[in-house]
Amino acid sequence: MDASLDETCMRRALELAKRAAAEGEVPVGAVVVQGERIIAEAWNQTIQRHDPSAHAEILALRKAGEKLGNYRLPECSLYITLEPCPMCAGAIGHARLQRVIWAASDPRTGALGGCTQLFDSGAILHRKIRFQSGVLAEEAAALLQAFFRQRR
Repeated sequence: MDASLDETCMRRALELAKRAAAEGEVPVGAVVVQGERIIAEAWNQTIQRHDPSAHAEILALRKAGEKLGNYRLPECSLYITLEPCPMCAGAIGHARLQRVIWAASDPRTGALGGCTQLFDSGAILHRKIRFQSGVLAEEAAALLQAFFRQRR
């Protein structure tokens, strides 16, 4: 995949993460891309929606599914500013995405290698998803650290 496209899409996800922070939410943003076009985007909204499943990834996947008329998104990539948790990783597996790219790793709850590797067993995957971490990781980590520093 084109590194400049990866960076452009992750920059958009970072903008969405900043929006989440401005709304008092954990600063995570996500975009779903089909080809070279963003088709859905979201940011964490668990507090304002009173919904523990309103993570950026889940909301972006829902929007993409609605737009394409299918919960399966095999020609799409998902860009996220933070490594997905187990709930989001499960949704990613069911969506059958082509690629998942995240910025900062999450050693506490990351399900793609941070604290566990949900996809090691192969039980959740119906097809092979390509994973990549570290795209603009320093910027995403700095945003998260600043957010939690202010909250403490």
